[in-house]
Amino acid sequence: MTKEEILAKVQAVIDAPSCYAGLREAAKAYLAAVGTTGEKAAAEALLTRLREDVQSIDEVMPFFASDKAKELFGPEQAEAMLKQAQEVKANGGDTCFCPACMAGKAILDHAELLEK
Repeated sequence: MTKEEILAKVQAVIDAPSCYAGLREAAKAYLAAVGTTGEKAAAEALLTRLREDVQSIDEVMPFFASDKAKELFGPEQAEAMLKQAQEVKANGGDTCFCPACMAGKAILDHAELLEK
């Protein structure tokens, strides 16, 4: 993966509807710092946030089965999300399938490109 591809993944995190405000702000701060003396610190902050926020498939499955998920998404959508999570796990996936987590995982898998 190239640095440009990583930057596109950072933008994908920002654009993801499933991204919460704290992660979105860290990603925006990183993009704003690229090419400046603050890039390394912003990269470290983004990576820390991603390590905290990217969820494993095992972490999200119980949530999708919960009453809270049914309340937030509706029973049918929560059930569909649980089924999708089960399929992801059955196919060997280890990360939540939401756009923010998927882009975040790709960034974490190539963290060395941000740490340069």
